[in-house]
Amino acid sequence: MTHAVSTSTPTTPTAEEVPTTVVTFAELGLPEAVVAALARNSITVPSPIQAKALPDAIAGKNVLGRAQTGSGKTLAFGLPILARLAQHTDRPAAKRPRALVLVPTRELAFQVVDSLLPYANAQGLRLLAAVGGTPFNKQVEQLRRGVDVLVATPGRLADHLRQSTCILDSIEITALDEADQMADMGFLPEVRAVLADTPADGQRMLFSATLDREVQSLVRQFLPDHVEHSTQDGKASVNTMDHYMLMVDRGQKDVVLSEIGAREGRTIMFARTKLGCDGITDRLRALGIAAESLHGGKAQNQRTRVLERFKAGRTPVLVATDVAARGIHVDGIDLVVHVDPPADHKDYLHRAGRTARAGEKGTVVAIVLPNQRRQVQRLTGMAGVKATSVNVAPGSAELNSITGAKKPTGDPLRAESSAPRDRRDSRPRSGGYQGDRSSSGGYQGDRSSSGGYQGDRSSSGGYQGDRPRTGGYQGDRPRTGGYQGDRPRTGGYQGDRPRTGGYQGDRPRTGGYQGDRPSSGGYQGDRPRTQSTFVREESKTSGFRSRTDRRSYDGFDGPARDH
Repeated sequence: MTHAVSTSTPTTPTAEEVPTTVVTFAELGLPEAVVAALARNSITVPSPIQAKALPDAIAGKNVLGRAQTGSGKTLAFGLPILARLAQHTDRPAAKRPRALVLVPTRELAFQVVDSLLPYANAQGLRLLAAVGGTPFNKQVEQLRRGVDVLVATPGRLADHLRQSTCILDSIEITALDEADQMADMGFLPEVRAVLADTPADGQRMLFSATLDREVQSLVRQFLPDHVEHSTQDGKASVNTMDHYMLMVDRGQKDVVLSEIGAREGRTIMFARTKLGCDGITDRLRALGIAAESLHGGKAQNQRTRVLERFKAGRTPVLVATDVAARGIHVDGIDLVVHVDPPADHKDYLHRAGRTARAGEKGTVVAIVLPNQRRQVQRLTGMAGVKATSVNVAPGSAELNSITGAKKPTGDPLRAESSAPRDRRDSRPRSGGYQGDRSSSGGYQGDRSSSGGYQGDRSSSGGYQGDRPRTGGYQGDRPRTGGYQGDRPRTGGYQGDRPRTGGYQGDRPRTGGYQGDRPSSGGYQGDRPRTQSTFVREESKTSGFRSRTDRRSYDGFDGPARDH
């Protein structure tokens, strides 16, 4: 493959020229089917980064693109990939995708697939997202059937490569999105290993908001003779975004935050830790504000449903950690709130990039305590942001005019952990579900995955219904277990070898050892009350399909990496 020599002279119109010289997608070289699909989605004019990068990307050149989140990077590298692959007349071979898109987070992987799916369908191409927290075996089966474009996080792709369920020797195009974030998350060793497995003469594209030292080393190693296109210098330059530092007294921060959360429209708030996210969410819900948290401590299916409710407007306030929010590409977010100062200026820019997307207007505010003023000023300065400093207080006119804040209803909502959800979410991962426990203990609902079924329990505990799931009354079984004649029914003693749940030792046979526990319910030993039996490492309800999945499930807000 012949690559163009790197040049700083743009080959397509600059960002300033695009509004006066309108370029169409057809003129940039995209297939007619893709242009028609774009028009159906009301996308008729390319963004500055698309206008610059698309011609070279379609021509097969290595491309380095620098642009902020929300500038249209996904289509800038995705549409040329689809246009190239649409020229094939045969299906991809089993386990051998033809294009690879590497992204740092699960949410971003799903976002890329959602963004490209209409245009892939228009050309009969297959996409697959391969990320942790989702069934590994299902991905294996889809890869076996043949995939045109694989969108993956580095960790999960490494799992597939180790198990030979994915082979990269047929990759024609590789794209890296949010490369600076992959560097920040420590993924560059995996990224280098993946790129080394792809054919050296394949086309490669790398898109990033900033080009720090680690990203530049990646460019030197894997993007020879590339063409660079940039609409940013790594600093904020969105002229539809307003930045404010809201100076508050320490004792008023929570009240100010609640009034901001009660505003109209979508709001995203950022905290530094998972615990901080949950605390803010609980305090907002206690005042009647429909807020939910998003962080790596949640299972993937929970995170997906939280985002779906936020996108649909059912949840107007999302409280997220920095890494979790990297994949949140939702139009219509008109306010970003830095509840805690970001770790560095790059995080400030990524947080701010959740608003003012696709030409819309947005506001970014930082809640600043007196001892944080200097830190936030330094961060905004490094980010190239001129933030207006305003003193605000609960109910102040300044707070209302900047954020649209208003007084919350004060009617408490249920804590997020007990908010309505799919039935499968309310079941325990292991042990007996405790539900809304009464003083008698034990399971009070419909199903327990283990432990003795309690039915409509009386205060005496033990088996009370007709059909125990496990434990409890055993009918005519040998007298070494189950109910034993005229013995009292107060404890569900089950002999020396309990099946599951119930008494588990050589305790008195009249009712199970009660110790200092309430007089109802069986002896539980030192185990938590939510877990009446030994739970195997891979329970049927855990959602894990393999050891790989267990490793991938750690989330992405701590030492464990997101796969």
